[in-house]
Amino acid sequence: MAAISVRDVAASAGVSVGTVSNVLNRPDKVSPSTVERVQAAISQLGFVRNDAARQLRAGRSRSIGLVVLDVANPFFTDVARGAEDRAAEDGLTVLLGNSDENPGRQSAYLDLFEEQRVHGVLISPLGDVGDRLSRLRARGTPTVLVDREIADRSFSSVAVDDVAGGYLAVSHLAAIGRTRIAFVGGPHSIRQVVDRLEGARKAVAEHPGVVLETIDTDSLSVLQGRSVGEKLLARPAGERPDAVFAANDLLAMGVLQALNMLGDVRVPRDIALIGYDDIAFASAAVVPLSSIRQPSALIGYTAVDLLLREAEGGEDFEHEQIQFQPELIVRASTAG
Repeated sequence: MAAISVRDVAASAGVSVGTVSNVLNRPDKVSPSTVERVQAAISQLGFVRNDAARQLRAGRSRSIGLVVLDVANPFFTDVARGAEDRAAEDGLTVLLGNSDENPGRQSAYLDLFEEQRVHGVLISPLGDVGDRLSRLRARGTPTVLVDREIADRSFSSVAVDDVAGGYLAVSHLAAIGRTRIAFVGGPHSIRQVVDRLEGARKAVAEHPGVVLETIDTDSLSVLQGRSVGEKLLARPAGERPDAVFAANDLLAMGVLQALNMLGDVRVPRDIALIGYDDIAFASAAVVPLSSIRQPSALIGYTAVDLLLREAEGGEDFEHEQIQFQPELIVRASTAG
């Protein structure tokens, strides 16, 4: 059975196709009696408007594309929730793409969102994608960086000062008397990892007697953290760090699992542990996890707000870099 068209509705209601279009899109321009007649025809025929076709004719869809590094990380789930809340205020929806820390998947999502003519793109980028995003913007798709800044300020961005966050974490560890600190994180193609490590090194430089080793990981996952924890346990006791700063909470929770399950090392007695993001699970861990808090939902909300302003301003819009400050949250994993 063929789909019911606007023309079918017009014929049933005894009005023009233009009048049906006005009822659907500008009902204030049509008399109440005509609106009632057209709506009755729509209901009787079971007409469903084709929003996709309408949006393509208008040039842009009513969707925003959001590309995140890892949808399994609750931080990005919260970012997406904040983005959805702001988008809904303007009748927009958010399409979520998970790059999974894979440059090929990241590129594929950017291609897909451009093909779908999204209203704009939010992205927490992996690696250097400045040229790719510049081409996207030049073809009319505004773009805002999420949880990341760019040095030349050529894109609007919403982020947290991750250098400050790394500094807070290691300064806290030094303040509680820890001197052999391990930074766990990777890959270094993720700018946030690099910035958090830079902040850690700044803190170490201000505390004589404190040393920092780096332990690289292939991803920011619980499994990678558990692997690191197992390797730490395999070391002689005197060669283990007395504190770990993990680049995110998932890594920290993996380290904590390994230490709890596979050895007699106690947190924080033997190894103090701090993560980053302050996801909901951090406070519910078997040893509640100290962390560096980011306002994740606010980041997503603000990013959409900035994207909409950039879309409205066009080429004359002056790019904005909005930066929030992180907060140290102390729990049992570094207390006592």
